[in-house]
Parts: sequence; structure tokens; C-alpha cells
Amino acid sequence: MSDDAFDEFSYLPAQADALGVPVPPVQRLTHHLADGRTVSALRFGDPSLPPEATFLHGAGLNAHTWDTTVLAAGLPALVVDLPGHGDSSWRDDARYTGATIAEDIAPAIADWALGRRQTLVGHSLGGLAAAALASRHPELVAALVLVDISPGIDPNGAAASIRAFFAGPTDWASREDLVERALSFGLGGSREAATRGVSLNSRIRPDGRVEWKHHYAHLANRLAADPDAADAVDAAQRADAGILSAAGWDDLSAVSAPVTLVIGTRGFLTQADREEFRERMPAARHVELDSAHNVQEERPVELAAALRTAHDGR
Repeated sequence: MSDDAFDEFSYLPAQADALGVPVPPVQRLTHHLADGRTVSALRFGDPSLPPEATFLHGAGLNAHTWDTTVLAAGLPALVVDLPGHGDSSWRDDARYTGATIAEDIAPAIADWALGRRQTLVGHSLGGLAAAALASRHPELVAALVLVDISPGIDPNGAAASIRAFFAGPTDWASREDLVERALSFGLGGSREAATRGVSLNSRIRPDGRVEWKHHYAHLANRLAADPDAADAVDAAQRADAGILSAAGWDDLSAVSAPVTLVIGTRGFLTQADREEFRERMPAARHVELDSAHNVQEERPVELAAALRTAHDGR
């Protein structure tokens, strides 16, 4: 058993057919960083033309979480696997913040964008990274779309629930075992959707065992087995929360591109969070969609329309 015969793009025809759109050319790209790590991404559209939109996913996900949204938007696009996720390298320091991620992916996006300023779309942790990237590299960003995230919001959600989901073995006999676990935690939606998500977010090791692709699963598993270490990490995260929140607001205040905030009505942002965002970013556009946190999976067509509006109005 191996992944040699698995086509990561095999789900796209059915997704495109459901939308009534054609499947664009799509390929995987790899950028080599100076320290030997790699950043991986998907490119949708004619490879001879520059992409117009770049997508950054949330913690524990990967580029394929955006597949349906990208198909619905119909724009030439880059869809990046964040460091520690998908086919991108893990960080030895396990430091996955908006700033560190932005530093890692900026050279790759600059290389792949071919001089075209991007409509930059970031969900959750990817949104914090997008804000950091837009503030530090305005030459890369023409418009910024944040999806269900604001500085001061923990992009990982409830850390205890994440550790509970990833507690247990770090490897599994089959992907079906992972699908069953996801469904037992109320994750993944339908069995079909959960199967697609697991297939695209896991890998088969040389010994035939299955493991999650992202670093977070392995970190969470380790903490689940060591309560003292987990408590220490929680305390450190609480101590860093104010610093990271302030840095996030500093990033957003420095963004010169127009900003859109897309909010899931059942997502992470409270009413107080929304009001704070309006006070701090009065020029930003707000869009609310009936969704939980992963708006790109629950409301991909509506989200695509919102980002097209941001793209066309930049």
C-alpha cells in the first residue's frame, strides 16, 4: 500500500461538475527556501499567466480545503500549503505564527506571482499570516480578504478539543480509521466529504501505516500523552496571546490594500470581536455568511462571490 497511485486532483472533476464549471489546468509547485526547507502550493489556471489570487488555509488543514472555492471563483490562483502542513516542510521550532509563516512563504509567492499583485485570501491562521504578509510586502498584495479571523482570536480554536481529537496513536492502519475518528468527533460533514478531506490531509508511510500530513497532529499527540507539558504549553500560549494580538493589529493597521472581513455567523468571532474590528479598521468591508468557522468548506460559492467582489473592486 502506498500513495504512488493516488491522484490528489482526482476529486476536482466531481467538484467542478457540481458547480457547472470546467476543471482548469492545475499543478503542484515547490519553492526551495535558503535553509533547505520547501514551500509547496497548487497553481490553478494557465501556467503561462500570472495568478491573480493567493489562498492561505487554517491550522491543521491544507491547500485542498480551498478547491471548491477556487473553482467557483474562476480566477487563476495560487493555493499554498502553510509551513508544517500539506507538502510544505515542518519548522524545527514548531513556531507557527502569522509572522513566521509570512516570512517563510513570501519568497515563494514573490517567485510564483510573476510580478502580479495578489488578492490575498487567508482563513484563520492563514488570515493572520496574510495580514503579516500584506503589511511587510505591500508589493505582493492588491486586496486582503480575511476569513473568520481577527487579531486576538485563537486560530487553533479550543486547544483541549484539538488535543482530544489527535490523542491516541500517531499512525493508523488505514485512512478509513481516520475517517471514522473524524466522524465520531462531528468533523468532516458527510462521510463522502470526510473521506475526501482525510485522503488529501494524510499520507501513507513506507511501512504502510497512515499518518496526518500536518505537524500539528504530532505536536498535539505528544501533548495529549504528557499533561504537564500540555499545561505548560497552554500557559505559554496565554502569556503570548496579548503579544500576538498586538502584533496582529499592528500588521493590519499597516496594510495599505483594501481589507474585507468575511465572518461565519457560527464561527470564532464574537459580537465584541466584530465591533472591535470595525473600530480599529473602519474602512474594511464586512460580509457575513451562514457558516461555522470553515467557511470555505460550508459556503464555498458565497465565499467565492465575496472574494471576487474584493478582487474586482481593488
